[in-house]
Amino acid sequence: MTARTVTVFLTAGLIAAVAGCSFVVQPGRRSDVEKIRQLSDKVDELTEAQRILEERLAREIGDKEVQLTRQEKGLVINFVADILFDSGKAKLKAEALASLDKVARVLNENVADFKVGIEGHTDNQPIKFSPWKSNWQLSSERALSVLDYLSEEKQVAPQRLSALAYGEYQPVADNAAAEGRKLNRRVEIVVFPKITRVKEQ
Repeated sequence: MTARTVTVFLTAGLIAAVAGCSFVVQPGRRSDVEKIRQLSDKVDELTEAQRILEERLAREIGDKEVQLTRQEKGLVINFVADILFDSGKAKLKAEALASLDKVARVLNENVADFKVGIEGHTDNQPIKFSPWKSNWQLSSERALSVLDYLSEEKQVAPQRLSALAYGEYQPVADNAAAEGRKLNRRVEIVVFPKITRVKEQ
């Protein structure tokens, strides 16, 4: 294995670790250098999008209403659901729209060719005073409310968007405490890495 090949593999590995991507690099293939460069550009775009969001959502982040993280699945914009919705409801609060507008602007201007997923989550408390049959249904309706707003009101291209509902089954905190349940009630907007795998040609 030549020094150049080692460099290609090390560079590819570093980019993959940062982007949360996986791909195959074949030694000696010139096209792999270009593919790595393209992936590096996409990592830079996500990094810049995160920086801009951190600036524009500084108040929300400071108030612990929003959290930005880079995870294996992509750039995650985590909204505490209580900020977006009234208890047991799936209609967006009017006061929440300004924060979503900031996100929509970045989606349209800075990562316009990236796919975006909206994921709904709840705590583990049974549905009592709402029309939903289950927490799964509530989390689904909330994810769809955010998706509809981004698509219909903010013109995020619908072919970029998808919605998922996880109900109570992916908690990030202990449901035994009120603060934990609050953190588990959330909607995550995920900007997926554009390049996920380079296939052998």
